Amino acid sequence: MAARYRLFSSIYRILVSPRRFLSGIPPCTPEEGTTKAICGANRTPTGLVLGVFTSMNAAGVCTSVRLTHAAERFNEATCGRLVEAIKAGGRPPLKGEARLLFDLHPDFGAVAAVGLGEECAGWDETEEIDHGKEDIRNAAALGVRKLQKLGVSKIQVESFGHAESSAEGAALGMWRFQEFKNKRSQLPMPPLELHNDCDYTGWTIGLEKASAQNLARQLTDMPANLLTPTFFAQRAVDILCNSGINVEIKVQGWAETQKMGAFLSVAKGSCEPPIFLELSYYGASYDERPIVLVGSGVTYDSGGLCLKHPKELVHMRGSMAGAAVVVATTRALAAMHMPINIRGLIPLCENMPGCNSYKPGDIVTAMNGKSIRVQSTDMEARLVLADALYYAQNFWPRFIIDVGTLTREAEQSLGGACAAVFTNSDFLWDSLHMSGVHTGDRVWRMPLWRHYSRQVLKSASTDMKNVGLDEGGLCKAAAFLREFVPCGEWMHIDVRGIFRTNGHENHYLHKGMSGRPTRTLIEFISQMICKYCPSLTKSHA
Repeated sequence: MAARYRLFSSIYRILVSPRRFLSGIPPCTPEEGTTKAICGANRTPTGLVLGVFTSMNAAGVCTSVRLTHAAERFNEATCGRLVEAIKAGGRPPLKGEARLLFDLHPDFGAVAAVGLGEECAGWDETEEIDHGKEDIRNAAALGVRKLQKLGVSKIQVESFGHAESSAEGAALGMWRFQEFKNKRSQLPMPPLELHNDCDYTGWTIGLEKASAQNLARQLTDMPANLLTPTFFAQRAVDILCNSGINVEIKVQGWAETQKMGAFLSVAKGSCEPPIFLELSYYGASYDERPIVLVGSGVTYDSGGLCLKHPKELVHMRGSMAGAAVVVATTRALAAMHMPINIRGLIPLCENMPGCNSYKPGDIVTAMNGKSIRVQSTDMEARLVLADALYYAQNFWPRFIIDVGTLTREAEQSLGGACAAVFTNSDFLWDSLHMSGVHTGDRVWRMPLWRHYSRQVLKSASTDMKNVGLDEGGLCKAAAFLREFVPCGEWMHIDVRGIFRTNGHENHYLHKGMSGRPTRTLIEFISQMICKYCPSLTKSHA
């Protein structure tokens, strides 16, 4: 698996045009370096993040300390002052710790020494995660946060051996949702640069992935009174059209002509009109079949007449996380000029308990002609996605991926550890699983058995039910959606458990909306490019 990933990663980087900039440290003589560092002469308000490896024994005592390559070079350039400063603090920064050091070099006002833990950390088959890359992301985020609070004008971050992960951690860790905060109270967002390393391509890719996830975080965290279906459509146009992505805004009348009865029934209770967004990115020939991404866009989910508990309502502005992920992923792929065609479908609406709201017991007819008995108005996302999935067949897709916050069972059973995945393709699952291992944003496959299909199909008066019989709500939701994908490969990702974070899972995501699994989808689609281009793979093997 690791060898395959390195091959895909190398080809992936070849496809991206890097942004190159050099940041290094000029050599110094002992006298010159020491004098300027102590006196602070010519010091610029620039921060620097460097790493320290530490090994621990069974008793939790640090047994060995080693600087990263970039830190060693910095230590030489400062005539050993970095090591002296670390020793002066007692013990070195351990994994998950960061220490600020001052007056070490005239070009850097402050240096954040961050602990990386074991030097040999790598892929953990049991945990299904690459600990080495996760340690890098966490260390970069810790260091950047420390320097950000100091108000530095620029931050340079070393690669820690993997520039892409370093860039991801730094950019994700520094980002804040503070659009509505007084500007004087906002934390600064200084530019990030790669320090003393030549992997500018990996650094640029990491920044692009992090930027996409931050965009998803921003959209998901927007308050529902401002991010209505109409405003979401306007934001999508502003964000995507400058990236070479075509955005079509289809109104309620169009959805009625398409006979999208399931989607329209959810929108009936709100005074906000429903909108259907269609995104088109052509990175390859127009004749090539596209990958279709479908995102659930319920901009606020009150539960309808089956009203949610007040504690749940607080976070239901994030019910459009699937739509945000699709917008962010499409923009990133276009920004990196990926040679693939993408079609994004986003049904937008609100689920509100209005006077015209759909009711438990109602029967609605979906686009494929199947009648559905509504057992709960709080199970609206599957109705919204159903018509979009059937409409996706019009584009003769290579495969279809839908993303949404469908069931609270996903949160109860898996928590924030991973997203629940259902698919009819082992090929798609293997690729997504490997992508999650390397991005640190894990996924877990759930059963898509006919047992669950029978529970949603068994009805005396209609073709289907939106809840079904017995337990297993997480699996029944996927079984329901499966009925609207008559042919082809398809994958459903339920992000209810991961669309927000408490800030304790890692250091590079603050408490709030997470934007997951944007980076995993970008990595997954990038691997698809390699797998569908055998000549390209062979030429770079």
